[in-house]
Amino acid sequence: ALPFDSTRKERTMEKLCFTADEVADRLSVSKTRVYDLMRSGELPSVKLGRSRLVKAADLLAYVESLEPAPVVA
Repeated sequence: ALPFDSTRKERTMEKLCFTADEVADRLSVSKTRVYDLMRSGELPSVKLGRSRLVKAADLLAYVESLEPAPVVA
């Protein structure tokens, strides 16, 4: 079932896929870094027409797979 927004009286859906720009913004990295992650397979992506997109579930899985970095004093 899709979430329902009673104030607008229409169904809304969370974003399913993100562009490299959107992923870069969410991860606070460069778009080049996002394309590097896609190319290496660390961040799975799909092709839709001429666009390369990252599924929301894949972005979440990537973030959850990251290991905490040690804090250097």
